[in-house]
Amino acid sequence: MEQTAPLTIAPQSALRSQNRLRQTRRRLANAGMWIGASLATIIALVPLLMILYYVTAQGLPALNADFFTKLPKPVGETGGGMAHAIVGSFILIGLASLIGLPLGVLGGIYLAEFGNNRFGWTVRFAADVLNGIPSIVIGIFVYAVAVRPVHHFSAMSGGLALGIMMIPTIMRTTEELVRLVPMSLREAALALGATRWRAVLKIVLGAAKGGVITGILLAIARIAGETAPLLFTAFGNRFFSVKLNEPMSSLPREIYTFAISPYEDWHQKAWGGSLVLVLIILVLSLVARYFTRGRYKAVR
Repeated sequence: MEQTAPLTIAPQSALRSQNRLRQTRRRLANAGMWIGASLATIIALVPLLMILYYVTAQGLPALNADFFTKLPKPVGETGGGMAHAIVGSFILIGLASLIGLPLGVLGGIYLAEFGNNRFGWTVRFAADVLNGIPSIVIGIFVYAVAVRPVHHFSAMSGGLALGIMMIPTIMRTTEELVRLVPMSLREAALALGATRWRAVLKIVLGAAKGGVITGILLAIARIAGETAPLLFTAFGNRFFSVKLNEPMSSLPREIYTFAISPYEDWHQKAWGGSLVLVLIILVLSLVARYFTRGRYKAVR
């Protein structure tokens, strides 16, 4: 018995030592991954913070009451503002939303509820391809089908180009969020006597509305800074205009025009327009994050 006791104690002691060694390795690996993830996050945030700081520092001196209420001065004169471009951007975004929002949401609902077939796969593939097409190609396409036949630029053609860009983002986001809604909600609505379309629109879409709104806001934030498609469609206008069948200015287009000019006052206004555009996109992103926060609660 005296000889066998050490033989039974030694394996238990070795097992405890191995367990402590494994736990130490796991803690070190966990700490290393946490530090690595934190460093990667900081590195990713540094360019964003630098851009925000530089644009704010350069553009803030240009922001005043005239910037938001007056038109640009003639070439060579100082002063004026970008009121026509700010209003034009909101009009173009509104037109694009009228086109892209219903098509994107309804298309996403179809793909999620009825798209498990060959046609659904084709629509899904087309949306993914459209999402990767450069914006300038979309601008050239709209120029060929909506500008050249009528021989003049217009806000309607600009809204059409931006609306086409919104469709795939909204469609795919809506599809993914509608798919997350539990099947039990659909079955409960149908068991209570609701028709299929009413169950989808009232129950399923209502449960996924937080994520759908997030996709819509992200799509709007994407098109808000587009310049290339507007050069072929809305073109631009140095005067204040709200007529949809006439050329219309926008913030991205005015920023581009002022930035390549040889006048220092125009350069400052380009920075001011850039700051306003960044603030618009930042606000949309924050609103999207707010709706994202409640998305999973709504789905559950």
